[in-house]
Amino acid sequence: MSPALPNITSPVLGRPDGMGVDKEEAVSVMAAPTHTPVLLAEVVDALRPVLGAGATLVDATVGLGGHSFALLEAAPGTRLVGIDRDGEALALAEHRLADLDATLVRARFDELGGVLDGLGVNSVQAMLFDLGLSSLQIDEAERGFAYTKDGPLDMRMDDRLAITAADIVNTWPDTDLARVIRDFGEEPHALRVAQAIVAARNTATIDTTGQLADVVAAAMPAAVRYGSGGHPAKRVFQALRIATNDELTALAQALPVALARLSVGGRLAVISYHSLEDRLVKQAFRAAATTQAPRRLPVVPLSLQPRFVLLADQAVRPSVDEVAANSRAASARMRIVTRVLEDRS
Repeated sequence: MSPALPNITSPVLGRPDGMGVDKEEAVSVMAAPTHTPVLLAEVVDALRPVLGAGATLVDATVGLGGHSFALLEAAPGTRLVGIDRDGEALALAEHRLADLDATLVRARFDELGGVLDGLGVNSVQAMLFDLGLSSLQIDEAERGFAYTKDGPLDMRMDDRLAITAADIVNTWPDTDLARVIRDFGEEPHALRVAQAIVAARNTATIDTTGQLADVVAAAMPAAVRYGSGGHPAKRVFQALRIATNDELTALAQALPVALARLSVGGRLAVISYHSLEDRLVKQAFRAAATTQAPRRLPVVPLSLQPRFVLLADQAVRPSVDEVAANSRAASARMRIVTRVLEDRS
């Protein structure tokens, strides 16, 4: 059963459900942190050819609206369906996209099918997933994502979630913490860190990002603590963020729906920022672009031919200049696939 259609916003100020921004907030919205979309030129180049009058673009992680704004400006006449689970980001995106043909929905991207059904959209010409954190989430200490900024240990992309990162850190047994840190953070010292967290919380609860970062750093071997591999807590914070928001499950469920909703000629682009995400995307795209025919079949019948084609064998990476201007882009990888045939009957 498709989920009920989540909160749909309209491009107007002052919504009573808290999704929009009222007139008193307009000044603070205008002064919000500037977000630099990653791989912006590459995204526009990839999706603009299938957009324009009558086309629908789905930005499944609309964030602050940077990619969407550029695409709608580059392809006039395009209709946008923007999805995000972050209510604060949606309020800012709503303001930014107010003069364009945009419908914004507060939902997780794995609710994509229900969102499109509720809007009466059966197929779309382009979709974009930008799986990274927005500047809004990283730069606001109160959101609890950054190990370099002391704030509440929250990490929820959606403040309606019942469980925070602090709940995980302070209540899960060391074996479960170690599993999350190993599997979602690919941290080789996962058990050592988990045991240090449990020991520390037995003295006092770990309530802030600063406390957690200190505990993790102290637990690491000196070579890691003082090495050149970046902050020793970065993998642990990544793991806890993924666990708090159930990100990989949502991605695994969303990708098949996104592929199924593309029209013939339509394109899907996904930007990922770590190997776990990229692996899921790579596997889903390759499976969709692989024939179902036996290997030695001399002629592949239409019914067994792949419905999708990869637009690049390798992931698109940011340029040296972009990384120099925006260090957060350094780990980004974009993969693009296009539909070439209808689904098999």
